[in-house]
Amino acid sequence: MDVSVSCPSVFWNFLIFLPFFLGLFLLGATKGFLVLPFSISVLSIGNTAVLLGLWPAHVLGTYYGLVRTKQLGPVLKVVLFLVLPVPLILFLALGVAGSILVGLGYGFFTPLVATFEAVREGREDKFIHCFVDGVWDTIKGSCTVVRDFTDFCYHSYFSYLKDFLKEPPPESQPYEIKVLDLPGCVVVGILGVLLDVPLFTCVAIAKSPFMLLRGWRRLLQDLIGREGPFLETVCVPVAGLAVLCWPLVVVIAILSAMLSSIFIGLYAAVVVYQESSIQYGLAYIIAVVAQFDEYTNDLIYLREGSCLPSQASLSQKDRIYN
Repeated sequence: MDVSVSCPSVFWNFLIFLPFFLGLFLLGATKGFLVLPFSISVLSIGNTAVLLGLWPAHVLGTYYGLVRTKQLGPVLKVVLFLVLPVPLILFLALGVAGSILVGLGYGFFTPLVATFEAVREGREDKFIHCFVDGVWDTIKGSCTVVRDFTDFCYHSYFSYLKDFLKEPPPESQPYEIKVLDLPGCVVVGILGVLLDVPLFTCVAIAKSPFMLLRGWRRLLQDLIGREGPFLETVCVPVAGLAVLCWPLVVVIAILSAMLSSIFIGLYAAVVVYQESSIQYGLAYIIAVVAQFDEYTNDLIYLREGSCLPSQASLSQKDRIYN
């Protein structure tokens, strides 16, 4: 729906509702800081205690299942036996760090968002709910997260291990690994991480100013195009939080690209193993960066395509070469 909106009216609505939004934001932030110590203590201490307490049982159970299972071949068992300490240690370290980060985010942002949700249309006693919503729910939610995590580590993990030890069907063959392809997989996997991580990071950082400015522009256009959502109370928190938190979204997008590029680079080893070709693995390392570049261009409405060679061009060159 096209609605003509005068700049003075939008500016006037902005001036009227800006104090209202800032008041809700400060109230929600205050509640978040009050609840944060309890939430981060429960999540970090509770989950860390569960991880440290059950980690020896996880290690012993995993190695016991690896030795006793008949679903894996002998060579694959030896390889997994040697590399299992890495994921087991990473599981412990990332679990502890993740518990702290989850407690930090959950303890602060849940009361903050609940404060804005308290002023939605149809809610009664909005003034009271602005002060009480999100406090007790965050405390109970923190305990629920620890309980669910305990159930996963204690019940679900060993349930999966029990299924892994079941006798396979008589006609099935155990999973085995191609030993001759392992050196190429390791080399290409390491090369994929060394190349894809800096390339993904450079692409994400180069596109971040466009994402920031165009995101702000789109948000402001949405605000004005709806004849000033400040006229409706429910739109105040959403619009204000979106504008304020958009730089944080951009930073999270960059960090997510850096983190995901590690696993994307490691997947080059899988390509080498599946195709039994180092050349395909090297082509994947370059093509996946081009695909990421093209995806970010589409996401922030830049020109289509990428200056890097894509999978199609690499396949065409490979056919010509052969």
